[in-house]
Amino acid sequence: MKSLRARIIFHVFHKIGVSKRINTSFWKFLGLKIGQGTYIGKNTKVTWPHQVELGNNCRLEHGIYFHYDGIYSQGPSICIGNDVFIGNNTEFNITDRITIGSNCLIAAGCRFVDHNHGLEKSMLIRNQLAPKSEIILEEDVWLGCNVVVLIGVKIGKGAVIAAGSIVNKNIPSYEIWGGVPAKKIGKRKTT
Repeated sequence: MKSLRARIIFHVFHKIGVSKRINTSFWKFLGLKIGQGTYIGKNTKVTWPHQVELGNNCRLEHGIYFHYDGIYSQGPSICIGNDVFIGNNTEFNITDRITIGSNCLIAAGCRFVDHNHGLEKSMLIRNQLAPKSEIILEEDVWLGCNVVVLIGVKIGKGAVIAAGSIVNKNIPSYEIWGGVPAKKIGKRKTT
């Protein structure tokens, strides 16, 4: 009887949005900076909440992983603008910084990795210093499903990246890229 009552109460609270407010309050309490009207889906994981800053009116689907890879340091290092959509199971694996401009659309399964490993053969790869460099997505960028964006990449305003692409170099504004590694396949046109 108690479990039925609990399920009914949860269902009612969920319908009127109380669970969303509790979820947001929980993350704010842990140090995550969240703008007005931003929704964070279930099963979101954050290693260092103070390293994440979300703008206003963002929608984050379930299963997103904000992984700041390092020891405690001042934040934020994962900065997301206003009106950004992030699809389910997207991963941010950051040691330096990532900046995502306003009005970006990031489809499900995308990965962002701002660091690499050393390749000198005189020592074990795991013992080498990892180079790192900021990733930047300017405003109005659209990434299709399962795009991987690597160390030091800057994607220009209004660019579109095809699903399944691996981006390992800078992309100019309003261009369409796709492939492994990503190459220019078109340019957005004005109508």
